[in-house]
Amino acid sequence: MANAEREERPERPADSDGTAHLFRALGRQIKVLRENAGMSQRDLGLAAHCGEDLISAMERGVRTPQPDFLARADQVLDAGGVLVAATEEVRDALTRSRTRHPDWFRDYARVEAEAVALHEYSAQVVPGLLQTEAYARAMFTQRRPLLNEETIERRVADRLARQQIFERWPAPTFSYVLEETLLRRPIGGWSVHADQLQQLLRVGRLRTVEIQVMPTDREEHPAIDGTFTLITPKGRSQAAYTELYGHPRLITEPEQVRVFSERYGIIRAQALTPRESLTLIEKMLGER
Repeated sequence: MANAEREERPERPADSDGTAHLFRALGRQIKVLRENAGMSQRDLGLAAHCGEDLISAMERGVRTPQPDFLARADQVLDAGGVLVAATEEVRDALTRSRTRHPDWFRDYARVEAEAVALHEYSAQVVPGLLQTEAYARAMFTQRRPLLNEETIERRVADRLARQQIFERWPAPTFSYVLEETLLRRPIGGWSVHADQLQQLLRVGRLRTVEIQVMPTDREEHPAIDGTFTLITPKGRSQAAYTELYGHPRLITEPEQVRVFSERYGIIRAQALTPRESLTLIEKMLGER
């Protein structure tokens, strides 16, 4: 893949501040303990109340094991306190680690990590915070111009790292409105697509998250201009974020933000309710 695009960006903060070594070592420990216990990644995920993708990412050192997970896993795997003993080091590493994203995305990612509310309308693909590892990899693999393998894996790891926001407490408020058409597009193939729909069901059942589907047959639509995100940083006013072909725009001017907020309110009113939306997603899973 000699012609693939190579992303120019600084050394990953996790590598420069030493936290990557900790997470890789801890991931290997989790894997050994899991295998010694005769459990699959799926088994451990079910027992520890998290997804199989998350277990895989933690074992490979690309996702940070949170202290509450370490406590649950230590008990499930009968680790005798081995994982719990790493809790303080993990907390310290989380404090020292910095956001790891391309330069053009870094400002938004920093705001997102501290947000108290996130509301997103998406028309083309599943939003990054809701993507499975396999779906994200398929997205970056299909991107044009092509990315090299190193950049793909780095982008996937960074995307999964962003999803730690769901593990915060007190948790932010999340809502998503997704176009029905994107839920029917089998990016990565049917197996990847089915796992992604299952992921939406899992996340959509969280108390802090509401997922709504905008049916394709709606005759009116207030946001044909494209997708956007409304974000409320801690202690600050709501802002809007848009992105087109890698060109981001973080909007803070109150009148412009009001327009996006108004659009989002109308979109939510026209979409299926959260319960109806999850029922539709379940139906899609059964259609093949």
